[in-house]
Amino acid sequence: MDVYLLPAAMRELPPPWHDLTYRRSQALEALAPAEERREQARHVLRACLPDRRQSVHDWDEERRDFYDDRDDHTLDEADAWLTRIMPTTSQVTRERMVQVVGAWADMGIPTVPERPTEQWVDRVAAEWAASVRQVLAYDAFAFIERATTAGLLSDGEAEDAALLAAAFVRVGVAVEAAVRLLVSLGRPRGEQALMELVHDDEVRDFRPYVRSRLLGLRRRVYDVRAREVPRDEEPLLPEGLQGLPHSWQNDFGWGATAPDSQSLAQARSALEACLTVERVPDDAQMCSDAPADCSAIAEVVRALMPYPRLVTRERMNEAWRECQSLGFEFRGIDAGRFAKVWCIRIVDRVTAAVFRWLADLPQGGGAAGDKEPAVLSATALWAADLAERCVRCGNAVQEAIWFLHRTDDVPGSREVLARLAFDPSLPVTTRNAAQEWSP
Repeated sequence: MDVYLLPAAMRELPPPWHDLTYRRSQALEALAPAEERREQARHVLRACLPDRRQSVHDWDEERRDFYDDRDDHTLDEADAWLTRIMPTTSQVTRERMVQVVGAWADMGIPTVPERPTEQWVDRVAAEWAASVRQVLAYDAFAFIERATTAGLLSDGEAEDAALLAAAFVRVGVAVEAAVRLLVSLGRPRGEQALMELVHDDEVRDFRPYVRSRLLGLRRRVYDVRAREVPRDEEPLLPEGLQGLPHSWQNDFGWGATAPDSQSLAQARSALEACLTVERVPDDAQMCSDAPADCSAIAEVVRALMPYPRLVTRERMNEAWRECQSLGFEFRGIDAGRFAKVWCIRIVDRVTAAVFRWLADLPQGGGAAGDKEPAVLSATALWAADLAERCVRCGNAVQEAIWFLHRTDDVPGSREVLARLAFDPSLPVTTRNAAQEWSP
């Protein structure tokens, strides 16, 4: 007796949902998202939702790895056998999977055993069944998302759709499509569901993706706050930085700022101000998530405080609370330490941007179009001293050394590079960088 690989609810899906061929997608595109069809899509999701978390694989990852670098159509042909022998959900059975395996063997697929064991067939059959759940759920979410975008969902439908989407994320099936639907539901329903998911241990390795999409929804809130002028707020950066017009969105870059006496004086003032900020140990692993995901913290801080003048105690506290609401679990870092660490990171970015700008300025008598050559020529003298001080305190080390290299025709820069290159009190990486660029 043949064994069905899908539950009865999936085997009995109405057309076009039961169709596992390309015709399903074509039919769904032609369907208007009327109320009856929307309910049908939610029924598909309920039928496809597994009762436990699944790891969805393609039917044979080893086979796919083997063909990744080969320019032929064997992979597509092998996939085609699946829907050729099992074109509908009611035909997804173990016996038909055995037929597919036989076709693969006849094709000479190298990862198919010469004599497939029962266990091997069972594994491939389970992966195919999981893939069927995935593709049908993906299409159902896309159908509902289309209706959501058109503003057709009632409150009850939206609530049901949000619950289904969150459930699929928790079991690891059709995660991207489910999260896209939650994003399309917007605030407050979709946002609340995403907030709950980033705190849910069941989400596991999908948390960074869920959080990234949640940040997209929260962006409007951050932008509104960033446009508010600070009133009765405590600034956390020195006065010499508060007047900088350059945005963190552009990495505080100075761009095409002309090197006149005013901009050079502002650059000097900014560097001197950066050196007054107290350095604290910067624990790069600020949370229990992977370091790459912690870049989301930077996104929150940057969005709330895109300019140095907006870096205040109150906004840092808001950023701290926001990061906690996004599911970050900080390790022994309170709001005060959080503010200190991020002030240092902002200062380092500002310092790096100033040295990049200074390094790109032409040096010499005609550097400023003969308008203020003396002022520009003297830049390397004071900047070399500030570059050395920044390197010694660990602030924008690479950019400061690069500036010294770019201006090594000036005795002061050459002398600083020489000192840095052989100072045993400095880290080896710093000495090596200075040695690399010493003339």
